[in-house]
Amino acid sequence: MWYTVDLLALSIWIGGLIIIITSVIPAVFNSVGIEPGGRLLTRVFARYDEIIFGLILLMLCAWAMRDWIRRHKGFARAAITRSELVLQTIMIAIAVAVFLLGKQAVSLQETAFAAQGESAKKLAYDSFFRIHYLVRGLYLLNLGLGIALLTVKIKTWTARGEVTP
Repeated sequence: MWYTVDLLALSIWIGGLIIIITSVIPAVFNSVGIEPGGRLLTRVFARYDEIIFGLILLMLCAWAMRDWIRRHKGFARAAITRSELVLQTIMIAIAVAVFLLGKQAVSLQETAFAAQGESAKKLAYDSFFRIHYLVRGLYLLNLGLGIALLTVKIKTWTARGEVTP
């Protein structure tokens, strides 16, 4: 059961980002202007990040239960693989970095929206986009790592069979 919880949490993590990238972002920018769209997407990603931290907690609980089952019930198939551990640790570190950099990006975005004059706006937008591109790249990197982790988990799950008694 805990392996399933782990897989479900990861699937929501990955699926949420895919939905935002493929559906939400295009719909927002095709419906409203850049500034209101930017503000709306800032709220969307802030909520997504909150959900991710909840999913991380859920996954860590699932890992703890899998480890407990392995140690106390002698159920070796519940063991967490090294690949899972490495990929998940990197994903969590990236999620924390995105959260921290995202706060800085929001501040720079508001500065850019409020800037007066062409040169001030250009300078403010340049500062914003430097951080924005980094954050966007980290989201995409986490998506790729999440897909890799999902592949590892499914391969492990199917090779071992159901991991909890």
